[in-house]
Amino acid sequence: MTAKPSHEDIGTTAAPAAGAPVDAAPAAALAPANDTRNTGPGRLLIAVYAVFAISATARAGFQILTKFSEAPLAYLLSAFAAVVYLVATVSLAKSGRTWFKVSVAAVLVELVGVLVVGALSLFDSVNFPHETVWSLFGRGYAFIPLLLPILGLIWLYRRRPAPKKA
Repeated sequence: MTAKPSHEDIGTTAAPAAGAPVDAAPAAALAPANDTRNTGPGRLLIAVYAVFAISATARAGFQILTKFSEAPLAYLLSAFAAVVYLVATVSLAKSGRTWFKVSVAAVLVELVGVLVVGALSLFDSVNFPHETVWSLFGRGYAFIPLLLPILGLIWLYRRRPAPKKA
């Protein structure tokens, strides 16, 4: 049975006795907060990416299985968007430098994809007779596909890892 601290003990700290094990948790608690991207608003960002990964996968799967011959380019681009959203979701949820780099790459590919497919669907409607996730800059999804990579890049910039020490 351990004794409860008295009011005089509150706020005082004692150094560990020689040879006593030192708890590593306080050091981990002092780690910089920007080492992870999956906390706070990052969780919401990951959740939105997950929803888009699921919806884009379902949409592309349905389109490819039922009417691929009507708009093969558009439906393959929908499948590509689904893969990009999936990679972004997983990489944003993981911590570490490598996953950070994967996140940046995925979100940049997404931004380029939204801009290119958005412009092509606007000016080349023959190849885009049916909408994709990125068609018309994501108009069918309230333009969230256009805003999402911008918000993602801002979040990643603010949560970028500290430079390696030499």
